[in-house]
Amino acid sequence: MQIAILLYDRFTALDAVGPYETLVRLPGAEVVFTGERTGPYRNDSDSLALVADAALDDVTAPDILVVPGGPGQTTHMTDGPLHEWIRAVDAGTTWTTSVCTGSLILGAAGLLKGRRATSHWLALDQLPALGAEPTGERVVIDGKYVTAAGVSSGIDMGLTLAGRIAGDTVAQCIQLGVEYDPQPPYDAGSPQKAPAEVTALLRDRSRFILNGE
Repeated sequence: MQIAILLYDRFTALDAVGPYETLVRLPGAEVVFTGERTGPYRNDSDSLALVADAALDDVTAPDILVVPGGPGQTTHMTDGPLHEWIRAVDAGTTWTTSVCTGSLILGAAGLLKGRRATSHWLALDQLPALGAEPTGERVVIDGKYVTAAGVSSGIDMGLTLAGRIAGDTVAQCIQLGVEYDPQPPYDAGSPQKAPAEVTALLRDRSRFILNGE
């Protein structure tokens, strides 16, 4: 079972690493990081790099595709070789997935038309223009398409998918193995829960957060 995780410059690290840490533990899983070129890709803060060992042309039939989000997503919204590759591999995937604003890339490639989907809460309003029906749920499954909300929700998406693929016991073993037992010091992880002034601050800074400007 090959799992392809797409990399591009200015991706958000946890968008890629969260699904990786859960899905790599599935029995028989082979994870490949891929990009338009091989080599390192810098994250959104330019403080970390992940390496693509395979170019897109070398990854032709993954069972699972994971598209992370991040400010670099904005440069991948026009049709071209990356979208062509996404559509080509999607034709044969069992699951096509995204985390955060990665769903905007899937939508721009034409894969979410008429489907329910989620994204980072600051980007949900961009989904209708791509033909998708936005929902604020943390993980959304519509057919073989699985989209996760912002950043940390990629862990939940990975565990959800693990349960669908290998059953609840395996997924629970993965959860226990990575000791995923969230007990955050603040209850401010969604705009519905966060203090109004915090939500307002993030909205004011949304151009910076989503576009890295």
